[in-house]
Amino acid sequence: MREQLLAAEQIIALDWQPGVLRLLDQRVLPHIQRWLECRDAGAVAAAIRDMVVRGAPAIGIAAAYGVALAARQHLQSGALCPSAFAADLALLAASRPTAVNLFWALARMQACVAQPGEAAEQLQRIEQEAIAIHREDREANLRMAELGAALIRRHHPHPQALLTHCNAGALATGGFGTALGVIRAAALDGLVARVHADETRPWLQGARLTAWELACEGIPVALNADAAAAYLMQQGDIRWVIVGADRITACGDVANKIGTYQLAVCAAYHGVRVMVVAPTSTIDMSIERGEDIPIEQRSGEELLRLAGQPVAAEVEAINPVFDVTPARLIDALVTERGVIERPDRQQLQRLMRAAPAH
Repeated sequence: MREQLLAAEQIIALDWQPGVLRLLDQRVLPHIQRWLECRDAGAVAAAIRDMVVRGAPAIGIAAAYGVALAARQHLQSGALCPSAFAADLALLAASRPTAVNLFWALARMQACVAQPGEAAEQLQRIEQEAIAIHREDREANLRMAELGAALIRRHHPHPQALLTHCNAGALATGGFGTALGVIRAAALDGLVARVHADETRPWLQGARLTAWELACEGIPVALNADAAAAYLMQQGDIRWVIVGADRITACGDVANKIGTYQLAVCAAYHGVRVMVVAPTSTIDMSIERGEDIPIEQRSGEELLRLAGQPVAAEVEAINPVFDVTPARLIDALVTERGVIERPDRQQLQRLMRAAPAH
């Protein structure tokens, strides 16, 4: 299936050239395809904060390239300035608080920066580390796609309806996608009758990004309001809810785009399975349970206005952008190292001790 998966890949969200990171501006898709150029860490941090680039894996990759840009800027004088470099790292770390991939990538890049060497040698090593993070994520997505499709086939080897939330596709990753990667692989395997895409308020990632990605590849997709998901499950056609993740705790609780928790509750009631697809870089064994995850609260203006136009009464708006789904509501966790059904602390510990898959 690997050759088929590679042939199906059409969308790229990040493009690195020495000295510049090009990002596909996801705020204006699908009607405008605009690339923005980042030439320093501050520009990358702003792009992450302002949702030019989004999705936990893609945020981590962008941050890694941001470190490479910072190193290029500071090594021009022959040596890294510790205070200036630390300020750039702090900017990147503050851009989004919930996606653990951001901090994982920054820690890996910092370890690379700390290695001694001549300026040119250091810069080459740092840039190659960022490129490696990007390539490894794409390879992990391909592996998860194969594992997730095999799991779907094992439970129901016939065309079926799937439901997904937000966007966990090529746009949110280093390539191919996590949840959408599994859906792509399942479609190639003849297992998908239709994909139901939640619109995902207030940024409409499902409506603008997921529906666009699937339509580009000819996968049958139907858009629905977030509030229609329970109704669709009640009709009895949907077999799986398949989503990504922004952080997974040591006990298996999952932080993902707001609305994921209510999907999992509805799925449990209707006998629909829930699959979370995420690389092991999303698993944070330092956090025990979901209530300890910092949940990003964004401006209420995102709810009150759409494309700058008012769409609501001028009242207080509460805008958490993630929620936490307890492990007991998750049927399967798919990672590049393997699949865990009914995830718990013991299984996650074994998974994280396992050698990375190649």
